Amino acid sequence: MSSHPKRIGFLSFGAWHPAGGLTNSAADSLHQAVELAVAAEEIGIDGAFFRVHHFARQLASPFPLLAAIGVKTSHIEIGTGVIDMRYENPLYMAEAAAAADLLAGGRLQLGVSRGSPEPAYRGAEAFGYSVDPDEARAKTALFRAAIAGDGVAPADMGGQPGPAKLAVEPQSPGLSDRIWWGSGTRETAVWAGEQGMNLMSSTLLLEDTKVPFDELQAEQITLFRDAWRAAGHTREPRISVSRSVIPITSDLDRTLFGGDANEDQVGWLDGAISRFGRSYTGEPDRIAAELAADTAVREADTLLLTVPSQLGVDYNAAMLETIAREIAPAIGWSRRFAAAN
Repeated sequence: MSSHPKRIGFLSFGAWHPAGGLTNSAADSLHQAVELAVAAEEIGIDGAFFRVHHFARQLASPFPLLAAIGVKTSHIEIGTGVIDMRYENPLYMAEAAAAADLLAGGRLQLGVSRGSPEPAYRGAEAFGYSVDPDEARAKTALFRAAIAGDGVAPADMGGQPGPAKLAVEPQSPGLSDRIWWGSGTRETAVWAGEQGMNLMSSTLLLEDTKVPFDELQAEQITLFRDAWRAAGHTREPRISVSRSVIPITSDLDRTLFGGDANEDQVGWLDGAISRFGRSYTGEPDRIAAELAADTAVREADTLLLTVPSQLGVDYNAAMLETIAREIAPAIGWSRRFAAAN
C-alpha cells in the first residue's frame, strides 16, 4: 500500500435537469455545490472537486464556484477534475485561479487537461481557440509560468515593447505545486511526471490491455512516479484516482442503485478502445473490503468519490458520512480535521 496518508474527496458533475431530480436549474446546481462542500467539511471529508463541461447542463466556468466555496469553508481542498485547457485563455485563467486561491487561503487543487469529449463539434473553436491537443499542453505551460510569477508580457516603453517582462497579478504562493494533469493513458501520465504536475487519473482510460482497470491504472501510476523521479523533481507528487462508491443502506439506495453490475466496461470512446472502471455498490462492509483490494486505490494518496448530484445535498451528505464512517478507514483514511458536532 502507498505510504502516503489517504485523503478522500467528492467529485461532482453538477448536472441539472429541469424536470427531474432535486437539481432543476443552474442556480440549484451552483448553490447545492456550495452547500455540499460545507456539509462535506463538517463530516471531515478532505476535498470538494468539480467536473468542468461546456455546452451541457453541467458545471462550466469553475472559478466563481471555487471562490464561493473558499469563503464558506476553512479546511477542505477545493478543486477541478478537469478544466479543458482548449477552452481557456491561460493568462486570464491565471488571474482568476490566483484570486480564487487567495480567497480560499491556498486550498485550490486544479486538475487541468485536454479534457473529455464535448457535445459540441469542435467546441473550443466557438470560444475562439484551437482544438489541437498540443495547444492544450502549450496553454498549460503558459498558465503554469504565469501562476509561478514569470514575466509573460513586455512592459510598455512609450508605445514600444521594453526589455522588462511583466507578471500577471494577483499571485498566490504555492499554487504552482497544486496543478494536476488529468491523464487518460500511460503515455500522458509519463508526460505529466516529466512536467512536474500531480497526476489525476480518471474512472476511464483511453486504452485497454485486457487487464482489470485497477491494475492498468496502477501501472499508469508507476510509470508516472518513475518519470517524476527521472526528471529530478524534488517535491513529493500527489496522485488521485476516481471511483463511483454507493453504499446500500436504505430501500431508496437499493431501488436506485441495487442493479449495478459492479464490473469493468470496455467500449469505444474518443477514437480508442477504452476501459471504464467498475462501480462499488453494495453493503458498506463489502465495499470496504473490495476498495481495500483495489490496486490503484492503494497506490494513490487521494480517492475522489463521484456523487449523483441530482439527488440533492441531503442524500449526498448522508452517503459521504457513511463512506467516511464505514468504508474509508479500510483504505487507510482517517480524518485530518475534526468533524463538526
